[in-house]
Amino acid sequence: MEIIKKYFAGLSVRQTEQLGQLQELYTFWNERVNVISRRDIENLYERHVLHSLAIAKVISFADGTQVIDAGTGGGFPGIPLAILFPEVRFHLIDSIAKKIKVVQAVAESLSLTNVTAAAVRLEEIKETADFVVSRAVTQLPQFVQWAMPHIRAGGNNSLPNGILYLKGGDLTPELMQLKLHSQVVPLSRYLDEPFFETKALVHLWKPAGVKENFKKLKKSNK
Repeated sequence: MEIIKKYFAGLSVRQTEQLGQLQELYTFWNERVNVISRRDIENLYERHVLHSLAIAKVISFADGTQVIDAGTGGGFPGIPLAILFPEVRFHLIDSIAKKIKVVQAVAESLSLTNVTAAAVRLEEIKETADFVVSRAVTQLPQFVQWAMPHIRAGGNNSLPNGILYLKGGDLTPELMQLKLHSQVVPLSRYLDEPFFETKALVHLWKPAGVKENFKKLKKSNK
């Protein structure tokens, strides 16, 4: 927890307690369902919780914002973000049902009433949201094709509605394939640990006409 307090000094007592329970909860569930590498569970707060919360260094979601966490695995980045933003609605999805059972159990243990979860693929859902967030579940062009149809127009945040994607490495080749506005924010701008030196948050949003382009793309791929 000390690494979280280092970067998020204004946590409430409730948020501190909820974040503090994550180590015990994920250690317990990870012994039953492998949602985090067993070699990595000791790095839970740096490589999973803080990595998730890095999104909050770039955007502070307005109350009432709706977020889909696609490919959430055991609940990242959705669970830490739901703790930090109790007035924001988070819908966590993953295609693997046993991982969603872990998400539901963790959310229930933490009394997170702003979290729902479902075992489903992103391309199968009908819901829309202000943002779709994820941690590098696939190549960006593929993820964009799945996610953009679920981004609603409008918005009440400091960033335009769109995708917030946590990913590492050289993103240039993938971004060049996309007809979208994009912003790449190095996480090292906010976080000092070596783990974040190659990590970034990619914000993608659509200019006028992209909705129609995506409809054509989906049709051409059938």
